[in-house]
Amino acid sequence: MLNYAIRRTFVMLPLLLLISVVVFILMELPPGDAVSAMVEGLEMDGQPVSEQRVAALRARYHLDDPLHVRYLRWITGFLRGDLGHSITLQQPVNELVWERLGYTVLISLLCVLFTLIVAFPISIYSAIWQYSLSDHAFTVLAFLGMAIPNFVLALALMYVGHRYFGSSIGGLYSVEFEEAPMSFAKMLDLLKHIWIPVVVIGTAGMAGLVRTMRANLLDELPKPYVVAARARGCGPMKLVLKYPVRIAINPFISTVGWLLPTLFSGDAIVGVVLNLPTIGPLLLAGVQNQDMQLAGSIIMILSILTVIGTLISDLLLAVVDPRIRYE
Repeated sequence: MLNYAIRRTFVMLPLLLLISVVVFILMELPPGDAVSAMVEGLEMDGQPVSEQRVAALRARYHLDDPLHVRYLRWITGFLRGDLGHSITLQQPVNELVWERLGYTVLISLLCVLFTLIVAFPISIYSAIWQYSLSDHAFTVLAFLGMAIPNFVLALALMYVGHRYFGSSIGGLYSVEFEEAPMSFAKMLDLLKHIWIPVVVIGTAGMAGLVRTMRANLLDELPKPYVVAARARGCGPMKLVLKYPVRIAINPFISTVGWLLPTLFSGDAIVGVVLNLPTIGPLLLAGVQNQDMQLAGSIIMILSILTVIGTLISDLLLAVVDPRIRYE
């Protein structure tokens, strides 16, 4: 397995280089750039911008340089840890990402915990008690969770939270706590708000995991090794948890590495709807404004985390499932 990991690591380097080229080209393909988007926004607000100022801005941010020069400047800065300067937000990208990273990781971790705590017991129960009334009920709820768009569920829960729990709509804090220093009261206010994005984002992943785990468990339960273990007197819960679940969990393990980019970015659309201070809305704003330094750097970080996470998932599969060997 060590040789496999080393080989994969060497393959990742040219792959990431290719990804960086593709990201840069895709960001440059649409007509216009961040300066033109900024000028258009100013003119819509009734603030005309002279051609001299536009030319000065383009020269300041090196937008008239050849593509290969701009790519080399961006990728070399990225490798040094300098994510560049956002043209539209007029701030270093490092600062923008860092100030939102904490809330992004917190919400994403809570979503993962919510998904696992709810999905695994439901899927095991549904597989053991197949076609029972509870199984049908969980199946309906799972399909609803997969079918309802996250932003629609977010709007519904925002109404419920405001109507029945008195929480303010959107954001992670009430108005009086937004600029206040961290305290016990502010922490309680955060808990009153954070359950909405956790339930909204976690529901979609939970619904898919329930269906996948249930189907895999139904494939494993009738197999001879399960029947033999049951005949030897193995307890029902120990039997299910020790053998079939270990095999049925493979689809989750194969995608667990994708949690890394999710932890970093969060859900962009839900973040916009709920006005969350996470990285997802920041990425969406960068793409909409063609801000190469902002959007390109975030996408590149997500790509690196995805490649690393995929390697971690492959290695974990070999650890969990003894049938898988990479030698």
